[in-house]
Amino acid sequence: MLFKLSLSNIRRSMRDYAIYFFTLIIGVSVFYVFNAIGGQAATLEMSDSQYEMIHLLETLISGTSVFVAGVLGLLIVYASRFLMKRRNREFALYMTLGMSKRKISAILLLETLIIGVGSLFVGLVIGIGLSQLTSALVANMFEANMASYKFTVSGGAIVKTVVYFAVMYLVVMLFNSFVVTRMKLINLMQSGKKSEQIKLKNPVLCVIVFVLAAALLGFLYYQVGWRSVRIERNSALAIFAAGSAATFLIFWSVSGMLLRVLMSMKNTYFSGLNSFTFRQLSSKVNTMVFSMTIICLMLFITICTLSSAFSIRNSMNKNLNELCPVDHELVISYDTGIESEYDDITELCKDNGYDITADFSDYVNFTTYSDPAFLFADSLGDAFEDAQAMYSFLQYDTPEQLIRLSDYNALMELYGREKLSMADDEFIMLCNYTSMINLRNKGLSVGAERTVFGQTLKSKYASCQDGFIDISTEHINAGLIVVPDSVVSGEVPDTEYFIGDYSSDDKEAAEKAVHDGFDTAMRTLSANSSNEEGVYGSSNISGYGWTTKLEIKEAAVGLGAIVAFLGLYVGLVFLIACGAILALKELSDSVDSIGRYEMLRKIGAEESDISRSLFRQTGIFFLLPLVLAAIHSVFGMKFLIFFLQVFGTNSIASSVGLTASMLLLIYGGYFLVTYFCSKSIISEKR
Repeated sequence: MLFKLSLSNIRRSMRDYAIYFFTLIIGVSVFYVFNAIGGQAATLEMSDSQYEMIHLLETLISGTSVFVAGVLGLLIVYASRFLMKRRNREFALYMTLGMSKRKISAILLLETLIIGVGSLFVGLVIGIGLSQLTSALVANMFEANMASYKFTVSGGAIVKTVVYFAVMYLVVMLFNSFVVTRMKLINLMQSGKKSEQIKLKNPVLCVIVFVLAAALLGFLYYQVGWRSVRIERNSALAIFAAGSAATFLIFWSVSGMLLRVLMSMKNTYFSGLNSFTFRQLSSKVNTMVFSMTIICLMLFITICTLSSAFSIRNSMNKNLNELCPVDHELVISYDTGIESEYDDITELCKDNGYDITADFSDYVNFTTYSDPAFLFADSLGDAFEDAQAMYSFLQYDTPEQLIRLSDYNALMELYGREKLSMADDEFIMLCNYTSMINLRNKGLSVGAERTVFGQTLKSKYASCQDGFIDISTEHINAGLIVVPDSVVSGEVPDTEYFIGDYSSDDKEAAEKAVHDGFDTAMRTLSANSSNEEGVYGSSNISGYGWTTKLEIKEAAVGLGAIVAFLGLYVGLVFLIACGAILALKELSDSVDSIGRYEMLRKIGAEESDISRSLFRQTGIFFLLPLVLAAIHSVFGMKFLIFFLQVFGTNSIASSVGLTASMLLLIYGGYFLVTYFCSKSIISEKR
């Protein structure tokens, strides 16, 4: 009998609790989809390094899933409170008819079990279907081949999803049983008749708190927006904590001021159903100050996380063509001030059994220099003291990197970029790292003089010029100085570069041939050296390394995909949680307010006016945390851009637009569903 009664209750509740069921199902689906990424990737054709990235992504998602499960668990418990409150009169009827609390607990236990099993089953079915589409997303993110794709179901993801959600439902069952034991018949019977009580806070205190909280937020905005460079980990945590406290105080003070301010606007307050609308809204905000704070912070984190994740991914893919225009870069470092017995890398390789030029169709071989007497501090000129005060952590005693004009122009011809020109007594500062550009520009002006290898040079430009020599997907050139060839004539280089394109169309085979050949040459060189001459003989090589476009591409694509997936995972769950919490609160209040809406109808209120009042209540209720979160995000993104500038921030606008679209779709969707469900609830007695 109890089982049949539980099934009947669930069928009767499907319409009213659509948001609850939808949230459970979508939570299960999202949880499965992201935990099944590794299984989906196994069906694609990927390189070994790409599979390593997938395994790393799996590990990170598993760790993140613990946090996500906690968020979803709290959401389910919160949703259960709504279900319990919605059924107070039903429980009162059961108790009036003589049903014991033990049997009521049994009914709730069965209902929770049925709902849990049903939502798990439906969510897993939807998740398995969506995960097949995820394969295409994984292939796109990691640029993998889908030729070997086949339908797959991840047993590990199913087990993990079932275990996590079983624990959550167990907690809900215990919570429901605890609530039932504390039920009192008189309270259940009068639950819908309790008058609305709005405690008006001291308006003077509310104004003072609001001003202080706004001032604190303004100070924090200034710190993260314009003094980002001074913020360290501990201070960042302190700023977030202070911002959270200020957010709470903003909502607390607004909840106390809102109704009084609106009541003072008599023409507006007494127009139509505005007095009813504003009192209902004020009641909601008063009872949701802490929840509003949490939702606002979650929305803030969601906006920043999604925007940053998409920006990093898009920027790295875009930068690949711009900042990595060739196949291979080989760099050899020499002992400072000691001349090598070899003229260049090509001669070194040939003398040790490997012709490196045979594997390249086009290449540039050049050297860079450093003057021990020309340091980073010297290049800043008059701006050094200001820079040291603002950026105390920088190493100002590091020699600047110098390159000959002819070598740089030869490299630019290979890169397909614009060449430079200058007089014999000029220099040009190159830099593409945004923060360092601003710092170096403070010390530059047309004709600003610097002494390099005993020669006085003047700056051709009043600011840094865009340029680089190392291939990468990031804007990492913090400073490179182009000087006339005569300035470094006769000086000993400290670094040598060999940069070029492979002659073979099979890039992977060509890369292996180059690396094997160069390693063989270096082993031969080392074997022929004596102990007195060092590891690499009289060549005076202190170290070497290479960077390839294939490696950079796989690393960039993999990192971008990992960041995007993690950001999407956390962002989706936070959006679902925020929308569901607000929706359930609004629905719960609609249940409590059925009698009030009936009274409005009895005194002659038009149905269109009632619907308009409900729409305004729901809209403002959803907008309040979103508006403050959006303001937080403006300055939060300004802070994050400081760290994202190494990847480039050209795509930040499109990333913010994509995030806004997701907000509109999910958060806005919850708003619309909540409005129509609330409208249905308040109309049920008509």
